[in-house]
Amino acid sequence: MPNCPMCQSEYTYEDRGLFVCPECGHEWSENEEIEEGLIVKDSNGNVLQDGDSVTVIKDLKVKGASGAIKQGTKVKNIRLVEGDHNIDCKVDGFGPMKLKSEFVKKL
Repeated sequence: MPNCPMCQSEYTYEDRGLFVCPECGHEWSENEEIEEGLIVKDSNGNVLQDGDSVTVIKDLKVKGASGAIKQGTKVKNIRLVEGDHNIDCKVDGFGPMKLKSEFVKKL
C-alpha cells in the first residue's frame, strides 16, 4: 500500500477502489495526482496565485487603525502564504497587511 500523500502515514488501506488514510482522513484513487504546493481559493472558489489582483468583498476592521478597509478595495500583486491569514499584500492607505482569502474575490 502507498503512503498517504497528505500526511505520509503508512497505515493506509483500500476501500471500494479508493485508498484511505485513517490518520488524516484523506481519500484518493490510484490514478489521482496530488498537486504540490499551496492551494488558496477566494470566496467564489477560484484558485488564487501569487501576483493576482483581488477585491475585498466586505468592510474589514483593522486593529490599531482609525478606519476599515472598505468593500470594493482593490489589492494588486498578492502573495500567498501558509496560515489563517493566507494572503500577504500591500493595501493603499494601510500599508503591508495579511488578509483571509474568504474575504476577497479574484479580479
